[in-house]
Amino acid sequence: MTQIRHEPIAPTRTQRLAPGAAIDAHRHDDHQIVYAGRGVLAVTTSAGSWVAPSTRAIWVPAGTVHAHQAHGELELHLVGLSAAENPLALDTPTVLAVGPLLRELIVAHTRTPADDSPERARLRAVLLDQLRASPQQPLHLPAPASPVLRTLCDLLRADPADGRTLAALGRVVGASERTLSRLFRSDLGMTFPQWRTQLRLHHALVLLAEKTPVTTVAHLCGWSSASAFIDVFRRTFGHTPGSHPTG
Repeated sequence: MTQIRHEPIAPTRTQRLAPGAAIDAHRHDDHQIVYAGRGVLAVTTSAGSWVAPSTRAIWVPAGTVHAHQAHGELELHLVGLSAAENPLALDTPTVLAVGPLLRELIVAHTRTPADDSPERARLRAVLLDQLRASPQQPLHLPAPASPVLRTLCDLLRADPADGRTLAALGRVVGASERTLSRLFRSDLGMTFPQWRTQLRLHHALVLLAEKTPVTTVAHLCGWSSASAFIDVFRRTFGHTPGSHPTG
């Protein structure tokens, strides 16, 4: 069995990762806020994956085994919080909206982690207040436990543009549409169309971080047209993919 790295204290710092670079699976005794000021960050746990551009941060609760993956030139900002300090009252990884003020607070707080001045303490207090007010975002791509569902999801991960119906995919994995539909709801907590849309949006964020043109992203992710992709992207992230901040 692979030994999971244990780092008791979750660091507060800024670091840069090259495109494709990764931080292997590890856990902290502290909570952590993970934010990509530039590029797109993917955080993976046994429960699934979360993808966050620079308008989102990821809350990683204490004890959660997680790994990081960089897409594009990543400027990573890490904020460690003691296990007794949970301003969000969350015990599962969660994506949070990051507005302009919260962004600047995170960047400033992680720029000088060794500073223990009263000014920095006040900045940290405002940061925690802003975190409490930050809307949670449903950008989680859950990982299935069911073997048959895992096989189906792996097929779509390999090609998010695969447009086959659930019935057609069921014939490939040896399960009925009814069985698969039930498994999506019971195992993943969402419908098949909802999961596939989440998968495609996650893949789109990665491609945009790699400077892929919007029309190409729409095609590679399975949307019928660029306008259909732009509409879903705008409704999910609040801005168009053409104005998406990638660094």
